[in-house]
Amino acid sequence: MAPRFSRSITAGASLARKRAWLSAGCALLFAHTATAQSLDAPQAATTAVTGSTIETGASPAATDPQTTGAVASSDLPPALDEDFNRLNRREETTDGLRMRIDPEAGQAPGIRIGSFVLKPALSETFNHERQKNGSASQSRTFLETGLKGTLTSDWARHQLSVIGEGVLQDNISGEGEEEPRADVDAELRLDLSDETTAKLSAGYSFEREDANDPNAIANAVEQSAVNTYRLGAAVERDLGLVRGSLGLDFERQTYGDVELDNGTTLSQEDRNRNTGTLTGRLGYELSPALIPFLEASVGKSIYDLRRDTLGFERSYMSYAGRAGMEVDLGEKLNGELALGYETFRLDDDRLGDLGGLSVDGRVNWSPKRGTDVLFGLLTYLDPSTTAGNPGSINYELTNIITHQLRSSLVATLSNSLTLRDFPSDAAASDEATWRTGAGLTWDMSRYLALTGDVSYERTNRDIGPSSDTTRVGVGLTLRR
Repeated sequence: MAPRFSRSITAGASLARKRAWLSAGCALLFAHTATAQSLDAPQAATTAVTGSTIETGASPAATDPQTTGAVASSDLPPALDEDFNRLNRREETTDGLRMRIDPEAGQAPGIRIGSFVLKPALSETFNHERQKNGSASQSRTFLETGLKGTLTSDWARHQLSVIGEGVLQDNISGEGEEEPRADVDAELRLDLSDETTAKLSAGYSFEREDANDPNAIANAVEQSAVNTYRLGAAVERDLGLVRGSLGLDFERQTYGDVELDNGTTLSQEDRNRNTGTLTGRLGYELSPALIPFLEASVGKSIYDLRRDTLGFERSYMSYAGRAGMEVDLGEKLNGELALGYETFRLDDDRLGDLGGLSVDGRVNWSPKRGTDVLFGLLTYLDPSTTAGNPGSINYELTNIITHQLRSSLVATLSNSLTLRDFPSDAAASDEATWRTGAGLTWDMSRYLALTGDVSYERTNRDIGPSSDTTRVGVGLTLRR
């Protein structure tokens, strides 16, 4: 945890990217759970990718590791970053691959409202958590109530989809900060022609900054409330062997005041910012299985206050370029890998530039029917508000395995490693966070599921104490 006044903030565009590609893991689990009722049925047919999906800030393609997955049976184990447990995260790249499994198979039919179909899910879980930071430790027992729903149009042309999720925690005993969160995202797809598609998107997210996050305030009674507002517009064009996309994202983040343990209040106003990003991608189809691509983005982040409380100008320009290959070998193996470079050029010359090599990718592998494996790589920049420190470059490696033990019983194993690398002359120390979790989902019927999860998280720092968090939970999910 950072000392008081030693805070950092995740850049809008980078945070959106981080939260976006992790959604592929949730989508994979959701699809896998959906087919739990029909193990003996033939596998779904492969869906060919004929266009590109622009990387917008609120694409409902959908779902950071710190809470018990209580919202639905398809959620990941609690040790992973909360972003894994969220629905509405966009694809990591503009040509993100679609899921190969039919998400409707074996699921509750939903409620028809005119030309829309509503699919709600209500969950309640009983959890126990133990946190240790150096020699200090605390534990709590809490109930977590989750409400999740999707509203999708059933139109012959165009489509409107709204995906929402809300989670409330209520401590029953012990000490520990409650972690409420909410997400709502909407996307309108306009089929302008057979080759051209436009997308308009909007979204809102609420969360509390994690008490163990490097950005948190050390002596806070309750961490800052973070509100994120998103707007996006994109156009995709398929020209046969060549496909392209262009999108514009806007994101605003605001941070609430923090109450300190000495009774005073620390304003976080200097962290509020607006970020706009323009992203373009061009791909060429060598064959239906191989599509090399180039992707570039440019953005501007402007803080509400020209100078932060330490007197630094934190606004910046962002630039990124990547080259990669998309591989589609059918439902058994598909994914993509890209190499590139990202940089933030801060307005204050005393801070210098923040940048580094980026490695991003995602591979979906199904070694046999009933088993799905996801591998993910992500690079993002995280600017800081620590005096003289421009920020860090972060690398994340993720692995998620789901396996159908029986037609109605699904097991999940998930692991992730995050490396946070600061410049050599920075006051902050490098750190590594490892998370692992396991879970079971028993579909007692298409409307009711029993879930159980256990997870462990450890953060090692070059300077300062290490921290550990252990969680276990059991719950019920009611679907309609």
